[in-house]
Amino acid sequence: MEPQLLHRVTDGVATVVIHHPAKRNAMTAGMWEALPPLLDGLAADPAVRALVLTGEGGTFCAGADISTLRESSEPAQSLAVLAEEALASFPKPTLAAIRGHCVGGGSQLAAACDLRFAEEGALFGVTPARLGIVYPASATRRLVALVGPGAAKYLLFSGELMDVERALRTGMVDEVLPEGELDKRVAEFTRVLVSRSQLTQAAAKEFANGRTDREAYWAEQARAGGDTAEGVAAFLERRPPRFTWTTSG
Repeated sequence: MEPQLLHRVTDGVATVVIHHPAKRNAMTAGMWEALPPLLDGLAADPAVRALVLTGEGGTFCAGADISTLRESSEPAQSLAVLAEEALASFPKPTLAAIRGHCVGGGSQLAAACDLRFAEEGALFGVTPARLGIVYPASATRRLVALVGPGAAKYLLFSGELMDVERALRTGMVDEVLPEGELDKRVAEFTRVLVSRSQLTQAAAKEFANGRTDREAYWAEQARAGGDTAEGVAAFLERRPPRFTWTTSG
């Protein structure tokens, strides 16, 4: 099978799989280019309430396919930045499910997700210093916001790999699961996500990402959307809420 991004939608969760096992799921230029339109389609699908990004088999993503950088890194890097920004701006909750190596462009994609769950033994690295590449400004700022300036400089300056325990301490990952437990935990947690208010999630995502110009918009959505009334009623009636607000609406 050619290198590609596979996807499926099940019970409100879209799963996007980085599929290039011959090169540990390294991203080709075509895969970088395919990600933004794929995400646009999933964002517009009212059946999708959350998204999981993962890699085929035992590796998340080993970064960019280095063979595509022989002439110049700039075209591939531009495509990677566009893909990263599309993932970061996806309007619904996103979660990276990580096994094995999460390196270079793989770490770039994982950092662009809202949350990162990793299996024991996973390794993280930001490796442009090994290749003499200037890491994109947007990706650098996102990494600093995630792990802090000290850990970001450690990764960027050295290109050394970080084990999953250190990744958890620095904030690179949110949960670490024993071997064989990652899929079960991701399925469990995404069931929680799809049961919650998309209104709350969408507004919280914008605020957490630093957007400051839409407070009035979200206040109006809360007044008109019905989720608040439904949530309070469900709480008082001791029943699961039936939230109806959607980002597609």
